[in-house]
Amino acid sequence: MELAGHWRIIGRVPMRIYLTGRVAVETPEAVVDEAALPGRQGRLLLAYLVLSGTSSVSRDEIADVLWADAPPPAWSNGLNALVSKLRATLRQLAGDGVQLEHSFGCYQLRLPADVWVDVTAARDAIHRAEALLAQDADGAAVEAWGWTYVGYHVTRRPFLPGENGPWVEARRAELALLRLRALDCAIAVNTASGDVAEALRAGNDALAVDPLRESTYQQLMRCLFAAGSRAEALRVYERCRATLGEMLGVDPSPLTESVYLEILRS
Repeated sequence: MELAGHWRIIGRVPMRIYLTGRVAVETPEAVVDEAALPGRQGRLLLAYLVLSGTSSVSRDEIADVLWADAPPPAWSNGLNALVSKLRATLRQLAGDGVQLEHSFGCYQLRLPADVWVDVTAARDAIHRAEALLAQDADGAAVEAWGWTYVGYHVTRRPFLPGENGPWVEARRAELALLRLRALDCAIAVNTASGDVAEALRAGNDALAVDPLRESTYQQLMRCLFAAGSRAEALRVYERCRATLGEMLGVDPSPLTESVYLEILRS
């Protein structure tokens, strides 16, 4: 799965910000890599300000993100120093419209209107892919492919690895759900193109995240049946039934059962 579809869609934009994998801010003229940021807290502060968008955030909100429930006694001075270092690091991007502003005890990171942020782009791309697939029209799956793999490639990378705390964990949970949606789309677009191997790979990736997700089993059953692998489709149902029974002590839902019976009676 190459990134060609990714770059074909987003094209060339003035600024890209990556918050998954290795944090970086890239422009055609400069790159601010996470090694240039003021330590792990500088990386966390940058991510929080970027994802706050056009909203100003208070010092107390920032302290909650940086130190959770245990801010040090002199956290205010520490925050002042951290902001000062981050502002100095970002100064090389001032010509691109980046400004870390402070007023009335709040901070806001001003970014260009057309900035591309990987986390935000992934969410928007999957929304587009889902909307296209819902149309069930000729060519929709082909058009959805590129958007699907923007979300796929972003959400497969870890968000701020090495960090923890409620805010970070909440963002990771959102990305995990987004990854499942991206994998759903990947199953659909690859089923439509006849690439059963890729559809199965996406389905197994989804089940590795959530082995109880019946919608994934249903998609895989339909994919295999459409490809003429009726026996394999029925084995997917048996896998679903065994997993639900072992982990929850329940049977598959009526919808999963109906997909199974439709294939069984065909």
